[in-house]
Amino acid sequence: MSVSQRVMSLELQVLIASAVCTKGGKTIISRQFVEMTKARIEGLLAAFPKLMSTGKQHTFVETDSVRYVYQPLEKVYMLLITTKASNILEDLETLRLFARVIPEYCKSMDELEIAENAFNLIFAFDEIVALGYRENVNLAQIRTFVEMDSHEERVYQAVRITQEREAKNKMREKAKELQRQRMEANKKGVGMKSPGFGGGYGSGSNYASSPNAGIGDSAAFVTEPTKPSYTSVQKPSSAGSGAMKLGGKSRDIDSFVDQLKEEGESVMNPTVSQPGAKVAPAVSDHVKTEPVHLKQEEKLNVRIGRDGGVQNFELHGLVTLNISDEKWGRIRVQLDNKDTRGMQLQTHPNVDKDLFRTKGQIGLKVPAKPFPLHTDVGVLKWRLQGQDETALPISINCWPSENGEGGCDVNIEYELEQTNLELNNVQINIPLPVGSSPVVSECDGIYKHESRKNILVWTLDVIDAASKSGSMEFSVPSSRPSDFFPVHVSFTSKTPYANIKVKEVMLVEDDSPVKHSVDTVFFTDNYEVV
Repeated sequence: MSVSQRVMSLELQVLIASAVCTKGGKTIISRQFVEMTKARIEGLLAAFPKLMSTGKQHTFVETDSVRYVYQPLEKVYMLLITTKASNILEDLETLRLFARVIPEYCKSMDELEIAENAFNLIFAFDEIVALGYRENVNLAQIRTFVEMDSHEERVYQAVRITQEREAKNKMREKAKELQRQRMEANKKGVGMKSPGFGGGYGSGSNYASSPNAGIGDSAAFVTEPTKPSYTSVQKPSSAGSGAMKLGGKSRDIDSFVDQLKEEGESVMNPTVSQPGAKVAPAVSDHVKTEPVHLKQEEKLNVRIGRDGGVQNFELHGLVTLNISDEKWGRIRVQLDNKDTRGMQLQTHPNVDKDLFRTKGQIGLKVPAKPFPLHTDVGVLKWRLQGQDETALPISINCWPSENGEGGCDVNIEYELEQTNLELNNVQINIPLPVGSSPVVSECDGIYKHESRKNILVWTLDVIDAASKSGSMEFSVPSSRPSDFFPVHVSFTSKTPYANIKVKEVMLVEDDSPVKHSVDTVFFTDNYEVV
């Protein structure tokens, strides 16, 4: 395939790659965002310094196939490689955000400092651009996503410090007791030998062993970022097992958690596994977790016009892998992707892209290395965007009309559009004028008027192919049709939206099957009729 043909095939993929390079043209780090061979990327990066011209003020240069957009940063250049079909103004805006990210993780702009922080920079770049498209994020959100601040981790770290302190205190008390016994024995004229601690009483190594020992040679992963909309805690299996190694007891954790609760903190017990989802989608509490556990999570953002038409439809999916036994660390995950709706798939940087593209398998680029233990590792994510009404899982038709008496009669109905889905805990919130009291004349399901919030809550336990439609009618005095918008919808489902599922897990050595468990949840992040 010629260069021009290759670039035409990427015409929709606006941003090809990003890089930080020295003024002499040496590439320090680079991240590509589209499928392209390593040799091709290296060729594009190598061509950049040869195209630079001194004395010119503009910060972009074009070839027959691509555009280079760059910004000087002291001793280095922040460089973006885009297609020539991209919008130069948007490219410059994206470039400025890339340039602002680097000082967040590097104290200086020298080559060594950037190389040392390459891992955080690459993950920050991934938050800015996905599959060649600029994400709608700012610097604060990027910092949050990369840092992945976890309340659960803070609890665990505090427990660990407390246990280490208690272990050292016990050691000092034991040393004082032995010293006291020795002094008493000396008074009585009886010699007392020192016990064989191998290094005196000052060594506390037996009391503070590292909970992460033994996994230093695993593949270097960073856990998939959790977006701010998520409120529950990740599974803390590593925290629980690590704490036990310090020699503490479970009552230490309980007492510390109780102390946090007394101070007004909302705390989940770190010794109990909790499902990682929003507050509403806790639908997988009873899933049996095997040593190899996968979680497939999808969240949906939808905005629909009250007169019809999809203004925004965005689905984000994520598959995470958690391994609790080191003998299952070297595995591959076989996926079955039968979705034909144009899902944009992206694997973790450490995942073998060729293996995924040719066989649909998730495996490491270096098969000899195991996956990290006791942590949720994001291995695959996907996104689907569009404005096609047929993509909606459920449609809502809210029809308020004036009744000629100063109020409105409201008819609202739902219909399940994707009949393969089973929606659970469906809640449709309809706003009401302040101080009004609705009179409901007909309702499929149950309803509740929450007067303090001025909303009418319509609840349905299950919507599936057998009960795919329903309606509610009510009237409200002293109201206008615009008072009943926006309508907010929420639901959870154990059925994934994307036709993507985990088929099997196998060992790298001999492809023998590995027993595993899968937790699937599909839920709404924001679903509204405006």
